[in-house]
Amino acid sequence: MIYSRIVKAGAQSFIRNATLAVAAIAVMVITLSIILFSVIANATFANTIQQITDKIDISVYLKDDITTEQKDMLVADLRAIPNVKSVTYLSKEDALNAYKTQNQDNLDLQLAISSTDNPLPATIQVKPRDPNKIGEIQAYLDREDVRKLQSDKTSYSGDRKTALDNITSATKFLREAGLIGVAVFAFVSMLIIFNTIRMAIFNRRDELQIMRLLGASTGFIRGPFVVETMMYGVVSAIISVALCSTLFGVSSSAFQATNFGFLDISFASQYFARNFWVILGFQLLAGILIGAVSSIIATRRYLAFRSTK
Repeated sequence: MIYSRIVKAGAQSFIRNATLAVAAIAVMVITLSIILFSVIANATFANTIQQITDKIDISVYLKDDITTEQKDMLVADLRAIPNVKSVTYLSKEDALNAYKTQNQDNLDLQLAISSTDNPLPATIQVKPRDPNKIGEIQAYLDREDVRKLQSDKTSYSGDRKTALDNITSATKFLREAGLIGVAVFAFVSMLIIFNTIRMAIFNRRDELQIMRLLGASTGFIRGPFVVETMMYGVVSAIISVALCSTLFGVSSSAFQATNFGFLDISFASQYFARNFWVILGFQLLAGILIGAVSSIIATRRYLAFRSTK
């Protein structure tokens, strides 16, 4: 019975203070939208990195006079490195066949490679587990005793190395920036809700004083404020999900399979659609928590003080 009264009072306060709550709801919508975009962006980055990782390999070009024992020892040492996912050995003939397959539409290259002896070296292809730790593999390949077995620099060098390093650095930066943005806007929304509740308490100070004199407990007085701010969170979460759903729907139809930097709009839209109910639940939970925590802090600091004066 008491809880139903608290909920009813909170709903009435929400309706009565609707104008006052606009700023709080607006900031919460922005905060929850940023949280949602951060979650989807992280999922998209993870998918992009996985696709890149699946295509990344380090090609080690071997000298023609390398012995079978040396080759086997090199392969075994590479497989023992924790960051190595797989190691594939291609003989000179296998390397030539792979080259012909990759360039099967280029007749000039096909004629050129067929008119000479096989110029391609035997190759060891190394796939890493984590592109951020390719340096561990490269450090082994740069050892003097290992370099003596190689006919040329590995494929992880020059422009390709720079491109891979830029990708991993940019992904890390974007993830950290997203987390910082979420933290900043969450703090701002809690601050605005804090001040909203403070104003509501001030406007109702006489009513609250009477309730205190009649014996109402602090929990009974505080409850409606907590319910009111939780309703802010629910409304903000629904608006945020609806807004993001509309944006993803429009962007998906307008930019099919288009990448903006690392953000694959097609994948992001599909991820949002597949996890819609989970995302909605997460947004509701986040909105309710932000509203409840900020309200509890505000009432704890101001309500007891106001009601005892």
